Amino acid sequence: MPIDQNQLRLLPSVEELLLTPTGQKLIEHYSRPLTVRAFREALTLGRQEILKGTPCPPRDFFLEGATRKLEEQDLPHLRPLINATGVIINTNLGRAPLSATALEAVARVAHGYSNLEYDLTAGERGSRHDHVSALLCEITGAEGALITNNNAAAVLLALSTLAQGREVIISRGQLVEIGGGFRIPDVMRQSGCKLIEVGTTNRTRARDYANAITTETALLLTVHPSNFLITGFTESTSEQELVALGQKYSLPVMHDLGSGCLLNSEHYGLAHEPMPQESIQAGVDVVCFSGDKLLGGPQAGILVGKANIIKQLAQHPLMRAVRVDKMVLTALEATLQHYRRGEAERHIPVWRMISARSEALGRRVDRWIEQLRDRGITTRRRIGQSTVGGGSLPTETLPTILLALEAHDSQKPLAELARHLRMRPVPVITRISRDTLLFDPRTMLEEQDAEFVQALIESYYT
Repeated sequence: MPIDQNQLRLLPSVEELLLTPTGQKLIEHYSRPLTVRAFREALTLGRQEILKGTPCPPRDFFLEGATRKLEEQDLPHLRPLINATGVIINTNLGRAPLSATALEAVARVAHGYSNLEYDLTAGERGSRHDHVSALLCEITGAEGALITNNNAAAVLLALSTLAQGREVIISRGQLVEIGGGFRIPDVMRQSGCKLIEVGTTNRTRARDYANAITTETALLLTVHPSNFLITGFTESTSEQELVALGQKYSLPVMHDLGSGCLLNSEHYGLAHEPMPQESIQAGVDVVCFSGDKLLGGPQAGILVGKANIIKQLAQHPLMRAVRVDKMVLTALEATLQHYRRGEAERHIPVWRMISARSEALGRRVDRWIEQLRDRGITTRRRIGQSTVGGGSLPTETLPTILLALEAHDSQKPLAELARHLRMRPVPVITRISRDTLLFDPRTMLEEQDAEFVQALIESYYT
């Protein structure tokens, strides 16, 4: 098809577009260089259309195209979303949401200067870890506490400090891998210690550890297999047995707990999740766990234990590389205060979600159904199950009431509707099961309800 040169000549210049009222507004809001680039890209698209044989687009095509491009580029890449998946601690979606109190505390401290490493009483340099160590000791019963940037760093720091160049004994059944390819054996090798596996996958006894102890042994390590279960013909060594063995041979015992559960999960109809308090009470020398899983705070690796060991960890050169900043410490302190005051269930989102009753969830779903029906959208109640997630309480679920939109009630394919919801300024992440789009209120903050309903209406009719 011959190219119509007259249509190419109708293309406006960049300067013409910049002089329009829209162009001037874009320059004022986004800057001249970014606006020029957006207009050039819009003109390139228009030129491509002409080369395909279509007439020159109207001027509004270029103005609207540039505006849309600049708006998309201006959106932050990391942004808040609505988690309707039913997975409470969703690693892909940022794990634990922070409490309102924690968010307010971070905003206050981040706004200006703070006493991050300044002792206000003494008027001299202080330690950033002092802001949370006393709280952690009070809550867990430990003698000392230390914070790193995540639990993998906590494990690496502890092993590098206590066992570099020497042997660490661990049960074969605890050589776990968690999300993102984090493997305990790899971290142990990186720390410079030598891995000594004992027992079998399903059965490891105290005597297996005892038989492996040599003059090169530096540490007895136990790891909570938080994201899987071994059932049937099994046997494991208790913390109390390991502590007794450690005391007999003057060896420290370390427990990598992972999830950081500070409340008794059995009170919420779940299986028992090991707690740091229990390990400390059993006499374990150092315990490490995450801050952003069941603890419900910011990403952090928390170490609690005997004062002399925590002091050694704090003085290791690696500590500076894995330390946390003022915002993490502030959010963690505010989160821990909820536990100290006995209000975690009411204020920490993770525990609000875990403790939510099906009746309350059902009432929220009924309101959504009514609001959607008023806009011509048919949805239904469905009984379902939520999961804790985040490598915690494997196979454990909580009963929930789901909002269900079935394929035959939708104006478009469910996959397309789910994509529309994902691509919104505040995305909605959901799941499709058996030709039904499902939304779980348990993992959606109540203050997001109105925004969620509006998002579903707009995506349904777009």
